[in-house]
Amino acid sequence: MAVSRKAIATLALLLSTLATGASKLQAQRRGWRFAGLEPNVPYDGRFTFARIRYTVYGRSGWEFDYPTMERHLMAMMEEVTALRPHVRGSNIHTLDDPALLRYPVAYLSEPGYWVPNDSEIVGLRTYLAKGGFLIVDDFMRGEWRNFEMQILRVLPGARIERLDVSHPVFDSFFRIGSLDMSYPHDPYLKAEFYGIHEGNDPARRLMVVINYNNDIGDYMEWSDQGWWHVNITNDAYKLAINYIVYGLTH
Repeated sequence: MAVSRKAIATLALLLSTLATGASKLQAQRRGWRFAGLEPNVPYDGRFTFARIRYTVYGRSGWEFDYPTMERHLMAMMEEVTALRPHVRGSNIHTLDDPALLRYPVAYLSEPGYWVPNDSEIVGLRTYLAKGGFLIVDDFMRGEWRNFEMQILRVLPGARIERLDVSHPVFDSFFRIGSLDMSYPHDPYLKAEFYGIHEGNDPARRLMVVINYNNDIGDYMEWSDQGWWHVNITNDAYKLAINYIVYGLTH
C-alpha cells in the first residue's frame, strides 16, 4: 500500500518544524533525557506504544530514547495516518506481563544486553504466537551473538533472514525505496534488516523485524534537536510507521 503524496509532504513539514532552530541547539551539550517512568495508559482500545522492560546484571538499556521517541513517533502517526494513537502517553511492560497481550506491536531496545528469564521467554513466545509483532532496535556489531542466542530461546529453530526492500513491511504505508542507513554514532556501520517469519515461511506473517547496526529510536528522539540530518530522520520515521502499520494489519 503506497502512501499518498499528501502524507509524505506532511511528514516532511513536521520534520522541518521539529528541526527549526537546530543550529543553536546543536551547540548545547547532548544529554540523556530519561527522567523516570511515567504511568501506563489505561487500556481503551486505542493504539498505545508498548516498550519492553528488562534488567540484566544491574544494567538496563531498554529505556534509551524513552519517552521522547515514542511521543515524537505517535505525533507523526496521528498526523499522517487515520490511526488515533495515544500521543502523550505510552506503556512499559515486561514480557511476562499478561497485559502485553492487549497491544499488537511491541518495541525492544538494546537486545545486545537482553537476557530474559524463563517466564519472559514463555511470555514472548506466547505474544508472538497470538499475533504480536516485535520491533527490535538499537544494537550493533559485537552485540548480535547475545540477541541471536536469546531470540532462539524464544523461538527454537527460527530462521533469522535478511530482508531486502521488496519485503511487504517496507511497503505497508510508505513505499520505501532504499534501506541505505547507518548507525547514528558510526557512519561506517551500515544498517542491516532481518526478520523472523511465522513457521519460517517468508510467505507468511513477519513476527519480528530487526534493525541491526541501526537505531531508529535515536534518530526519532533527537528529531527536535537537529542532531541528525533531516533525510535520515525522515527514513527512521517512515520505517517505524511502516512497522506499526504492518503489525496492525498482519
